[in-house]
Amino acid sequence: MDCGIITSKTVLLILSLIFWAAGAALSYVGAYVISSYRNFDNFLEDKYTLIPAAIIIGVAVIMFIIGIVGCCATLRESKVGLGFFMLIILLIFAAEVTAFVFGFIYRGRIKGDLEKSMTAVFQKYDGKNAETRAVDYLQSQLQCCGVKNYTDWTSIPWFSSHNRTVPHSCCKANTTCTGQFDQSELLNVQGCEAKLEQLLQSVLSYAMLVVLGFAIIKFFGMLSICVITCRSGRSDYQPLYA
Repeated sequence: MDCGIITSKTVLLILSLIFWAAGAALSYVGAYVISSYRNFDNFLEDKYTLIPAAIIIGVAVIMFIIGIVGCCATLRESKVGLGFFMLIILLIFAAEVTAFVFGFIYRGRIKGDLEKSMTAVFQKYDGKNAETRAVDYLQSQLQCCGVKNYTDWTSIPWFSSHNRTVPHSCCKANTTCTGQFDQSELLNVQGCEAKLEQLLQSVLSYAMLVVLGFAIIKFFGMLSICVITCRSGRSDYQPLYA
């Protein structure tokens, strides 16, 4: 047994363990992305922006299974098992690259989708409906007011019908704010569009970095499988379990 085989098998066993850890990590990332988008789904018309997250979760489920297959195939040095392991790694590698590409595509589409959909939702604000709850949640969580800035409320029907006031969700925390438009020092004057775009962009960027990191790990795993397969074909080779 040469060092190349020992090293390669060690890498594959570690990779199998990493598959389980990666599955858990990717499940968290995918769920986090979906949760972040779902909190603000009223402002997103293009639901395909969730495709990268869906791919990530699908990959995570497969990883749990692959971890078991990889561990068994590596310990037994099964050419069939290692070949299957190699095929699976290639498929996952392709899926991760696809998710990475989709991430780049939809990062550029977020800004264009937000302004139009957010304006439509804000216009429906009446203090009671689902759009109201979405707007209040958005403004309180991101500490913002209006789409571009707090003056956007002057063009919304709710503003004129409520004595020229803005919702309390526009108020700064721990103040005596009553939503009076002329008390701008008590209001969050920044708009929500820029903050929401920054949040969604950062979440997607985080997910893309995680996917890229695991793709690199898959590359080293494929190299290790090639080493074991090539060395085990030699006549003087003695398997570890022999």
